[in-house]
Amino acid sequence: MEIELREVAKRYRFEWIFREINYHFQSQYRYAILGNNGTGKSTFLKILSGHLTPSKGKISFTRDNKNLEIEEVYQHVAYAAPYIDLIEEFTLKEAIDFHQKFKPLQAGIHTEKLIGLLGFQKSTNKEIKFFSSGMKQRLKLALAIVSQTDILLLDEPTTNLDQQGMDWYQQLLNDYCDDRLLIIASNVEADYQRCDHFLNIMDFKK
Repeated sequence: MEIELREVAKRYRFEWIFREINYHFQSQYRYAILGNNGTGKSTFLKILSGHLTPSKGKISFTRDNKNLEIEEVYQHVAYAAPYIDLIEEFTLKEAIDFHQKFKPLQAGIHTEKLIGLLGFQKSTNKEIKFFSSGMKQRLKLALAIVSQTDILLLDEPTTNLDQQGMDWYQQLLNDYCDDRLLIIASNVEADYQRCDHFLNIMDFKK
């Protein structure tokens, strides 16, 4: 999977969030989107997911040398972010089963295996609304990382995680991110320490 940006810019009302981004993302690499809070990292990630349209410029998605229509992109993207809510009335098992109706899990991963990866065996039938913030973040990350998608987008992935949770996150990336296009937006070094390439939004604040 490849994502190419040509002169991409985003504006809200009269303020340009970023301008003139030319960049080429390719599978099998890990990218970090850097910048202080409020600089537009999350907005940029939403554009890469196909959820937002650039105010100027063009973004194209290519898979196996074939162009994807923007309406098809969501099928190939897994996305985790603190602002994406879980359905809190679901139990853990129900949440995982529901997720699989839209995004299949990678080979060898099923509901029970994923619950084991989370370490939440005692919470299988517990409603999400009773989870701690750290447990919710782990679930968001696990659902995205073990989904069978070409693109994985993570926004501030270690939010609400303790050190054990951060170590668990790094191990999950090592085990389930080969041959995927991984893009992480964060200003916390622990989130993107294994990335190969770096793009700083502050460089596009003309």
